Order: sequence, then C-alpha cells, then structure tokens
Amino acid sequence: MSKTRKSLPMMHKPQEQQCQVCITATAMLDIDASSDGSASGTLPRFRMVAYTGGPMRIAGWRHPVIIDLAGLSIPSQSRPIRFGHDPLSGVGHTDAIRVEAGQLIATGVVSRDTPAAREVVVSSKNGFPWQASVGAGVDEFEFVKEGLKVTVNGTQYSGPVNVVRKSSLGEISFVDLGADGATSASVAANAANAMDEFDGSEDGSYPESSASSETEPGTPTAPVPVAEPAHVTVPPPPVPNAPVTSTTSPSTPANDAIEAMRQAHAAEIERISGIRSIYKGLFPQLEARAIREGWTLQKSELEFMRISRPAIPAVHVPENRISAAVLETACYLAARLPDVEQMADEQTLELASRRYRGGIGLQELLLEAAWANGYTGRNFRDSRAVLRAAFGHAIEASSFSNIDIGGILSNIANKFLLDGFFSVERTWRNICSVRNVTDFKTVTSYRLIGKDQYELVAPGGEIKHGAFGNEQYTNKADTYGLMLSIDRRDIINDDLGAITTVPRKLGRGSGLKLNDIFWATFMNNGAFFTAGNKNFISGATTALSIDGLTLGETTFMDQVDGDGKPIGLMPAILLVPTAVSAMASQLFKSLEMRDNTANARMPITNPHQGKYRVEVSRYLGNTSYTGNSTKAWYLISDPNDVPTIEVAFLNGQESPTIETADADFNVLGVQMRGYHDFGVALQDPRGAVKSKGEV
Repeated sequence: MSKTRKSLPMMHKPQEQQCQVCITATAMLDIDASSDGSASGTLPRFRMVAYTGGPMRIAGWRHPVIIDLAGLSIPSQSRPIRFGHDPLSGVGHTDAIRVEAGQLIATGVVSRDTPAAREVVVSSKNGFPWQASVGAGVDEFEFVKEGLKVTVNGTQYSGPVNVVRKSSLGEISFVDLGADGATSASVAANAANAMDEFDGSEDGSYPESSASSETEPGTPTAPVPVAEPAHVTVPPPPVPNAPVTSTTSPSTPANDAIEAMRQAHAAEIERISGIRSIYKGLFPQLEARAIREGWTLQKSELEFMRISRPAIPAVHVPENRISAAVLETACYLAARLPDVEQMADEQTLELASRRYRGGIGLQELLLEAAWANGYTGRNFRDSRAVLRAAFGHAIEASSFSNIDIGGILSNIANKFLLDGFFSVERTWRNICSVRNVTDFKTVTSYRLIGKDQYELVAPGGEIKHGAFGNEQYTNKADTYGLMLSIDRRDIINDDLGAITTVPRKLGRGSGLKLNDIFWATFMNNGAFFTAGNKNFISGATTALSIDGLTLGETTFMDQVDGDGKPIGLMPAILLVPTAVSAMASQLFKSLEMRDNTANARMPITNPHQGKYRVEVSRYLGNTSYTGNSTKAWYLISDPNDVPTIEVAFLNGQESPTIETADADFNVLGVQMRGYHDFGVALQDPRGAVKSKGEV
C-alpha cells in the first residue's frame, strides 16, 4: 500500500465510459449584449454524472485505475466549476455532490459572470457537446496483482489493476474535448496548476511520493495526471409563461466576441490535435508540456526530433576523485584510528582503502594535495614547492586549489589532540563548576546574604522589608599555548606518525596544564579551609574511617548562615588522595566494617555505605604542590548547588584548539600550535569541609 499526499491530478474517463451532463435553465434565460451574458431571474443549472465507477486506462500507469468512491472525500458540497481548469475562468459552483448507485453525481448553477460562463451557456444552447473533467487528489492507492480479485464500487475486478483507496475531490471543469491514453495525461497536466489552491502549493509542483513494496512495478510514484471526459447534452428547457426573446443580432459586439472565442477555441483544438499526431503517445510528458505551454506545431516537431535521436549508452564509472575527505580517511586508516567507519561515509572509506592499500605516507599525502592544487612536479624532490602547493598558495591565480592540506591536518590533529587531552586525570571536572566567559576580563559572582526568613505579619497587614548584602567571588580566563613542528626530517623520512604524535603531545600538554593550574589553586587553601570558616577539622579523630567521616559529615551539616542558622546544604563528593582511596572505596561500597584486632568487636553496620561519590586525585599527595597531604580528605557539595572551585572557559570551549600551517621561511616543515583559554578560582568556603586526616 502506498500512502502519499499529492497535488490533485485530473482524472478523466476513457470514451467508453462517457456519462451525461445536462445544463438546464429555469424561468427566463435571456443572454444578450446588454446583459453581457448574465442571466436575469433563475440561474442556469446543470447536472452531471462525473464518474461511473469503472476502470480507466491512464497514461503513465501500466494497468487500469479504479477510484474507490467509498474512499472519496468531498470537502464540501460547494465546489468551484471552471472552464478548462483555469482559476481565472470561473463558470459556477455545485450545490450538491453525492455518490449514488456507484456513480459520482454533481448538480449546481452557472453562477459566475465571466466570458467562460457565457461561452458554456451559449454553446450549450447551440448543442455543443461539453464534457466534464474532475480534479481529485490521490492520498492512498493499492496495486492488485495478477490472479487476485478485488471488489470496488459494488463490482468485482480481476488484477492487475490499481485501486485508488483514498482520494479527495477538488474541482470540476467544463472541457471541450476528452481523450484516452496519453491524451488524458496531457489534458490533466495542463490543469495541474488549477489545483494549487486545494493543495496549498505555490508552484503547482507535485510533492514526492513514497511507494511500498506492494506498489505496482512501473507505477509512477508521483501523481500521474489523467483525464475523465463526460458527455454533455444541452436541451434547454422551455421557460414557463415567459415571452420568447430573440437572440442577439449577429452584428452586435456580443455575437462578435462569441464568434472570436469560438474561432480561438477551434484553433486551440487544431493545435492540440496536431501535437498529438506528432507525438503519437510516445512521449506523454513532453506532449503534455507542449499542450500546456502553448507550443507551435513547428516547435513541437523540433522537440520531438531532438528527443528521438539515439542516446549514447550511459557508462557508469566508479567515483575515483581524490578529495580532502578521502585523504583524511586514508590517514585515519594508516594511523589505525578506531571507529573509522563512523568518521567517513561508505563510498569515501571504500575509495581510501582501495587507493591506499599499504597506508598513505606523509610525502604521498602532501603530494596528493599539491597535485590537486595545480602542482606539476612528480616527486618530492623540491619539498618546499610541494609544501607551498599543498597549502594552496603555490600556483598564482590558480583555478584548482580544491584541497586544503592545512584543513586536513587540522582535522586529523584534532582527533589525536582530544585523545591526548582526555588521557590525563580529569578528577577536576567532577568537583568543579564551569563558567562560560566571553573575554579575558575578571568576572564576578555574587552570593546574596542577609536576613531572609519570613516575619509574622502583624494586624493591619504590613509586611516588613528584609535586608540583603552579598559576597563576591571572582575568576578570569587566560591563554595557555604551545607550538610544535613536523620538521623536514619527518617529511623526508615519510613519517606519517608525526602528524598523530605531535597533536597527541599538544592535547596531553593542555590537559596537564589545566590539572596543574587547577590543583595548585585548590591545594593552596590555607586561608580558605579554616576553623574560623567552620569548614576545617583536625586531630587524631579525623583520619578517614567511619568515625572520621561521621565527624566531617557533622561539621559540614552544622555550617550556619549569617544569622547562625543552618544553611541546609548536603555533601555529595568524598575527595581523597591515592593513599586512602582503598578506605574511601570501602566506606562507599561495604555494608559492614569489621574490626579484627585483639579486642575483636562484633561486626557493625557501615552508616556511610553509598552516601558519597568517591573521587581520587594523585595531585593531592604530590609534594610539588603547596598544601599537599597523603592523609587529608574533603567532603564537597554538588558544584551545581554551591561551588567550592570554578573553572572558566572562553566561549565555553572546554577542550584545546589546534591549528596547522606551513612553517615560516626559515623553517622547513609543518607547524602545529595548540592553545587553551581558561581560568581557575576558589569560590564559596561553605561548599566543602577539609579534614586534616591525622592519625
């Protein structure tokens, strides 16, 4: 079953299914020059059987098409009636549309005062056999395979046949000529733009459709325009008790206008017939275009000759063009980077693997980029010329320059830069808050303090004002960077590993520098963690144990605000040096802590099991930093609640940046520079408690 929403194609019946459409006039009907074709009294009415419910042969569809009237949606009983599907040539409107005995029947009035409306009425009186064209939008259709049967509109049909299960009625038009086969397609294509106001499109184009595996093979997936003619007879009924009014004199302007319209109509019929005789249904889409765009017979014949010429057989050549993406992928393969499949599409990966089976070297990489940018040398003998061409400025006013080796190297370097950056300890990221700054100026944070408890409202309803002050904390980002080079020896040695090793070093260097600044700031905390700030404990009972952790927990939760009342903050993280990490893990994971000394206590429950997430840093016990200790430990709050320490990153860039360029004139090689913009500062002392951990 194919489900798709399409613009409303025109569906017409073949000649063998013509149905009667009658236009009648009641009361007086006198159309003359003075009335400009309008009627006085009751408007002319019409009745049409628009579709009899049977199969139709539609151009572009391999098998017949049947509209299931049970699935036909009629948006309203009042639908526009037009002349030739032209929105500017209105005729009238329907006042009743119904499905009756397996047929679609519509009645209405000629309510428009247009030349087209007058042409329909006058020509009908003269006996012209008008036909009807119905616009319907296909929402869902079903292909019934050969050997299967289907019941539609009360009749059983054998496959193969297409059944339009859901459709929507658009408009109905008077047309002068219906057709079958390719003719139906051309008539409907000419009317496609007339349906724009129903499907909401602005350009009249058909949206794409999606057909499932059940769709008929060879069936168009976009709406196929078709036409359904309906025969029209015009026996105008007598008007009771009305005087007989003579028609307008042949010499009047009205008759001249009608005669001119008839001549133009006849010329258009002759043009369409000529186009059909030229194309003979061989190219229905081009035929429909010729009719729709008003081509002359000469132009139609020339286009037919052009499209009929024998075409050169299509040759499918696999894509072998070397692009920046191919070279980049080849480098990943040579460096054996994991998950390469997620970094390149299948075609690029296949081409890189086939072209560089043994792995690409650094010289080959630079030469490929240089050749793509117009370099004509065939080897690496002139290394400086190759480098300049590879970086896109060796050829003056070159129209090539489609591969930027600097961009390729930067992309490769960034992969390995992050690999190096994340290879060092990252405990800092789990205990700090992160700030985004936009420049290198000092930024200030404010914490409101003061009396903020509600006061009892006295009789009379007066509410007292509270008083607030603030505490300030500052931070500032700085730039840290380093430049390394891939020198001429690496290039001559064809060492591709240089472009992976250097960025790894730059990334690792950035990670080490960030750790160095962070832990130097955090551990130099003699004035931050003090007994006066009520966030420091010391003594023999502060060693990390059940009792020591209980004391630290109590100290943390007993912190008070400016009024001496609890601040209500809870610890979340237990930060320890490597020397006591085993005890920290036991306190976090163990249900019981047993004492196996000579006094042999009974097993006791661990009250701190699962309470605090353990974070371990090797920096805390390192003697290179002021304030180091292998025994001290910290209870820290969630940094999103009250931050103890903060890291500020310029523009939120938490990882370093790497850039690649060819070296200066006095250096043979490729330069890479990495830089990182960040700053670290202690914040609120109430966000943590430090234990000296003495034994």
